[in-house]
Amino acid sequence: MDTRDITSQRLAESIIAVPPMARDSNGKVCARENKKLIDHIQQGGVNTLLYGGNAIFYHLRLSEYESTLSMLAETVADDTLIVPSVGPSFGLMMDQAEILKQMDFPTAMILPSTEINTQQGLIRGIRRFAEAYGKPIVLYLKHNRWLPAADVRSLVRDGLVSWIKYAVVLPDPAADDYLKEIVDVAPTDLMVSGMGEQPAICHMQKFKMVGFTSGCVCVAPTWSTRMLQALQAGDVPTAEMIRSKFKLLEDLRDGVNPIRVLHYAVEYAKICQTGEITPMLGELNAAQIEQVRRAAEETLAWENSARHAAASAS
Repeated sequence: MDTRDITSQRLAESIIAVPPMARDSNGKVCARENKKLIDHIQQGGVNTLLYGGNAIFYHLRLSEYESTLSMLAETVADDTLIVPSVGPSFGLMMDQAEILKQMDFPTAMILPSTEINTQQGLIRGIRRFAEAYGKPIVLYLKHNRWLPAADVRSLVRDGLVSWIKYAVVLPDPAADDYLKEIVDVAPTDLMVSGMGEQPAICHMQKFKMVGFTSGCVCVAPTWSTRMLQALQAGDVPTAEMIRSKFKLLEDLRDGVNPIRVLHYAVEYAKICQTGEITPMLGELNAAQIEQVRRAAEETLAWENSARHAAASAS
């Protein structure tokens, strides 16, 4: 596992994959199946994995937290960065800080929540966690104006932020007044677009973010990596072509539920067995299953075609 400090250069190395968490028939985190997924992602040129919402860390038991993180650290390649998540409740994240202090992860992301908190309280809680952890955190801006730009500036100024994941969903990502305020107070080379391939072009071209996170990269990592490389080279037409190919699966994630669709898309693509999803989220219905299965199979076939072409050319 890569334990280097986070820099803008490190963030630019790779798509930031946000995978689901595979579990066995008893609901336990399954090392074997998670390794299959990690291997598939790494083979597509991805060396940064963020375990957060898609892995349903919101509902991860504290009793399985350390063993899950140890399994991930032992499974990935030496140059792959793992970013675990904490929270969203204050008590849970402070207990998780005690575990993380004994481990080598260079940063951790605080899961955002709008329940039972205030903006002033959030800043205090983030600072308390960062102080307890002893390392800078990933600041996840998911909700519009969740934190005022002035408070974001103070966290960055005080060295408490390793990077920012920006994922406020708006009809037009280019018309985002909150984001305009954030980029005025935070270095954009430490900001990452946090909503997959669809807004990434706008966020990287207009707002100069250094990269993007993706869930669909778990199915087609080669293409997601090529999209990042195209954007870094200024080749927007190629990036647009690749983005259009992800739209089938992304539209299902937007229309049904991003976590549930990705969880089962990975399984229907036969990458690994992700197992039953947490009861707190519920299952897909029959029509949704068929739609997700078709999209997953089509996306994987597209991925396999790229790998086959690369192998033939070498």
